[in-house]
Amino acid sequence: MLSQFFNRLSENYIEILNDDEYYDITIEIGKGSNIKVFRAHMVILCYRSPFLRKTLCSDNDKKNNDGIPTHIKLSNISPETFQIILNYIYGGIISFDENETLEIMKILAAADKLRLQELVEYLQKYLIENKVEWMEQNFGLIYQISFKSGSLLELQKFCTDLMAKSPEKIFKLSDLNLLLEKPLVSIIRRDDLQMKEVEIWEYVLKWGLAQNPTITLDPDTWTNEDYKTMKNTLQNCLPLIRFFSLSSEEFAQKIHPYRRLLDRQLYEDLLNSYLDPNIKPSNNILLPRCRNNDGIIDSGIVNLHIISLISRWVDKIDIKSKLAYARELYLPYKFKLLLRGSQDGFTPKKFHELCDNIPHTVTFIKIKETEEIIGGYNPLVWKSLDNEFGETKDSFIFSFKSKNNFDDQILSHVIHQKMNRAIFYHTKCGPTFSGDLFIGVKDDDSKVYSNNMCTKLHYEKEIRGTKENFLIEDYEVFQIIKK
Repeated sequence: MLSQFFNRLSENYIEILNDDEYYDITIEIGKGSNIKVFRAHMVILCYRSPFLRKTLCSDNDKKNNDGIPTHIKLSNISPETFQIILNYIYGGIISFDENETLEIMKILAAADKLRLQELVEYLQKYLIENKVEWMEQNFGLIYQISFKSGSLLELQKFCTDLMAKSPEKIFKLSDLNLLLEKPLVSIIRRDDLQMKEVEIWEYVLKWGLAQNPTITLDPDTWTNEDYKTMKNTLQNCLPLIRFFSLSSEEFAQKIHPYRRLLDRQLYEDLLNSYLDPNIKPSNNILLPRCRNNDGIIDSGIVNLHIISLISRWVDKIDIKSKLAYARELYLPYKFKLLLRGSQDGFTPKKFHELCDNIPHTVTFIKIKETEEIIGGYNPLVWKSLDNEFGETKDSFIFSFKSKNNFDDQILSHVIHQKMNRAIFYHTKCGPTFSGDLFIGVKDDDSKVYSNNMCTKLHYEKEIRGTKENFLIEDYEVFQIIKK
């Protein structure tokens, strides 16, 4: 049988703290006119605080045998805060005014310095669960305290999450010198940073200049040494800027003047990407960030980068550019889910039941046992007919090696002379784009798709390298609706 009597134990230790007879250490706390000397017990401090243990054991002279108490000074903690900390060290209790959040922050900073990890974790959780509004209003203070330490990980995450959603909280600090490199890098690395890429670039430049106040704002006046200094300052930031997401105007106005900061090959790739839509850069390209895109699509097959590209193709924007996927996300449509195979079944009957008579649909098909995605856009409606065709000049089919691989993307428009056979209608077929993307059932199987193939007939390009039958892992049909 185990019984625990912690309340009485805590009371006894608080009594020890308040006792003036058996102490063996004095601690001078505070600075200036706000100084107070506390009496304490070395053995308790050493076992409760790793920082105090290291401090007290670092000097052999601290061990006095002449009866004189050891004396140490801690000037960067206030007496009021240290009294609260001592109550925690001795009695395992913490008491503070819930309305005085600044007081809690001071306690947290002191607990972090003294390496009281249990208290540090508790206070971080308390602040995040109860003081979000105050922390947002006092973001500069929270930011400085959390990133000066390597232990306040929860507060650091709170700050980076807030910066991603509301980057102006940090980038518009009056003094950018307060912004440390580590959190800057962590925030511009995020895919969900809610800023235009050109704005991120401008703030990174401002930060770099704030670290080097002797360098002027005008890059035309920079010396070779100035460029060398700025490149060194920004060496961990520059690889994280999504330069290819910028428009040609932004490139000309915002990047070109600072071209010497960029790697020569990167700059040439950037320049050529605006001059020649068919060029393929030599370096890996970071995909554009996902900004304000909640509710665009619910898909288990594709991501927003594919959706952006499909939307460009529908609206005939950059349709010839092999780098259209790298530009800033283009999301003028919402994609309304009509059918999902894994949810609604893989039968022509269900397809026609859910998708017939609805215009402007996009189909995505995930091919089984591969990462390959194929599909097509039909501006017309689907119909339950037998062996009839729909005529349109605006349909297209496509393929991707995977949802994150755009190197070998294929876009294939219907051939103008054959647009009268762009769409194929049959009760035994799903979303079918002539024989170029055929989804259907065999004569001896009237239920589940089993006759699926891609044969170049009426579209410009072949979207698969084989005409062999393929199996469908999942497929989705969406109606696109202008936002």
